[in-house]
Amino acid sequence: MQHDAIAVVDFGGQYAHLIATKVRRQRVLAEIRQPEDPIEAFRGYKGIILSGSPSLASHGEDSDYTKAIYDLDVPILGFCFGHQEIAKHYGGTVVHGGREWGHADMRIVRDHPLFAGVGSQARVWMSHFDSVTAVGPDFEELGYTMLGDSGVHRFAAIGSDKLRRYGFQYHAEVDDTEHGDTMIANFVLRICGCTPSWTMEAYLDEQVERVRKQVGDQSVFLLASGGVDSTVAALVFRQAIGADRLHLLHVDNGMMRKDESADVLDMFRRFGLGNNLHFADASDEFLKALEGVVEPERKRRIIGDTFIRVFERMARELGIEGHLLGQGTIYPDTIETGGTKRADTIKTHHNRVPVIEEMIAAGKVIEPLADLYKVEVRELGERMGIPGELLWRHPFPGPGLGVRLLCNTGVADREGIEGVDAALAEVAGRYGVRATALPIRSVGVKADLRSYEHPVLISGDVPWDRLQEAVGVMLKSVPGINRCIWNLGGGAPANVRPLAATMTRDRLDLLREADAIVMDGLRRHGLYDDIWQCPTVLVPLELDGRGSEFCIVRPIHSERAMTATAARLPDVLLAELRDRILGLPGISGLALDLTSKPPGTIEWE
Repeated sequence: MQHDAIAVVDFGGQYAHLIATKVRRQRVLAEIRQPEDPIEAFRGYKGIILSGSPSLASHGEDSDYTKAIYDLDVPILGFCFGHQEIAKHYGGTVVHGGREWGHADMRIVRDHPLFAGVGSQARVWMSHFDSVTAVGPDFEELGYTMLGDSGVHRFAAIGSDKLRRYGFQYHAEVDDTEHGDTMIANFVLRICGCTPSWTMEAYLDEQVERVRKQVGDQSVFLLASGGVDSTVAALVFRQAIGADRLHLLHVDNGMMRKDESADVLDMFRRFGLGNNLHFADASDEFLKALEGVVEPERKRRIIGDTFIRVFERMARELGIEGHLLGQGTIYPDTIETGGTKRADTIKTHHNRVPVIEEMIAAGKVIEPLADLYKVEVRELGERMGIPGELLWRHPFPGPGLGVRLLCNTGVADREGIEGVDAALAEVAGRYGVRATALPIRSVGVKADLRSYEHPVLISGDVPWDRLQEAVGVMLKSVPGINRCIWNLGGGAPANVRPLAATMTRDRLDLLREADAIVMDGLRRHGLYDDIWQCPTVLVPLELDGRGSEFCIVRPIHSERAMTATAARLPDVLLAELRDRILGLPGISGLALDLTSKPPGTIEWE
């Protein structure tokens, strides 16, 4: 059957495949195209959507794409960078400035088919350095955002009904944009006139057929962490090639949660995959490889490389070294590692280290979920009969607690910190809190680019809404920061000192205990299913001469891990966590991470 289709042009932004997913949700086929594809590749589509990008339209970056698409007689909609490119092409102006992160309140100027069913305003999601400050003669402003006391941000939405060209400065594709799905549906169904005839029902059949074709008469050796992704991947492989040609390897890298490996092995046996299920306790090997290592990206690469060494050794011992390597990789793993031509590397995932990329290029890796987000993986798992309690477990990173146990040389990173503290003091004073930039750095993402900047410790007993407002203002107005955490341990510390620390078994055991306390608390208070993920992090910081590990709890709401918002925990649970975690040996303090993504990634490394 021939389906109406939308082309999504991937400029390397974090959300290009998410745009395609949201279009497919409307039962309309969406296909990813590259900006340099020949114009012939775009013919036949009912419409085109231009994605965001880490490039700056104001500087003319990434401007060598196939601009002949603008000559096609089909509607075109741009998000963020795409919005700016459309404005520029038709005589508008784009400047470097007016940056916005996170939520913004948009006012819709007039009734328009793009905003049917939306109302007069919507809360939208921003992540940009550049801004449109003027539009061409055929265009009009369809929406603007409010900037609190400082006025308005013009041209958040623009359009030309004559040309059928439209742009959103915000990301309508992320779940954090209110009515974003409706806006996309309006473009696809109303503006482009697509007939909704494509469904996800055939996706499993398509993947099973693709696996059979790629595997041929070979077998698959799957690295099975026991998380949602590897579990669904295992069942896809089993359906495609049978259990006899599927080997599962679960590796204890020493960075698992408390009792995690035993639970994982039991689960796979219950799924009937016990005959070819293999286990390797490689914790000593991983910890030795990480000995003395501090830098986050190097840690991730070492973990990924060590996984492959263990995999290859086990394959030789089992006599199956010719098998394809199976992975439960999903799309955020690829895009955050800079896995498309234009994408910036936010952080290297263990399943995207160079040795894996070389194996992919050689055709030795098979990943049936690589185009999906977590929510789609879970839907696929439901179709395959996986119980809900397994599908809706909190996501757990492949490197495990290795990315939640921060390391340090013991040297305070104070570059630019005095200017940051001065800017923070002005904002903090307005909200009745104290704010201090910590002399360490954490990974973040801003306008599709990796950031490595200072976290901010906020101290003060203020209502949640006011605290969130203060965080939003700080992250939007103060350069050099990408994360805000709320001090739960009492008054503001007078002295914060980083300590020399690397990956050790003792530190990991302490983190395991703190993590178990947090997970137990979420379950006992009935919050586990409401919270999408809740990393517990240890940072080697001494506060006012006491303790050696600063503990941070990061509960978030999300759908696809590409964006996230901080989740509020009830006061009674916070009090319990304060008592139990601060009572652990060596803990210097406790904080709650209040940061959205962007600008802070979900994990600290």
